[in-house]
Amino acid sequence: MATAAVTLGVIGLCTSVVFIGGPLAVIGLILGIAALLTAKRTGAGRGKAVTAVVTSSLAIVVSGLVAVFMLWYANKTQECYQPDSFHEYTQCVRDHVNGM
Repeated sequence: MATAAVTLGVIGLCTSVVFIGGPLAVIGLILGIAALLTAKRTGAGRGKAVTAVVTSSLAIVVSGLVAVFMLWYANKTQECYQPDSFHEYTQCVRDHVNGM
């Protein structure tokens, strides 16, 4: 269980910038906590369980930060979504992000 939790935590951390990592990290966190409880009883696998909890928690935080950034970016640049050219789009984004 600890190995699966570590695997999901690491994959979740690596893919957290594309929103896939969040759900994987939640599963990894649940498995990591379960592995910690099992390690408490058996005394084996504690290191992997802690690693799983830490990587899964980091992946959840990174996914949340990416979501907040994407919402902020979409809100700041919503007027730029119907440009006539890519150049107009990039100029509009620059103007809105820089506060002009």
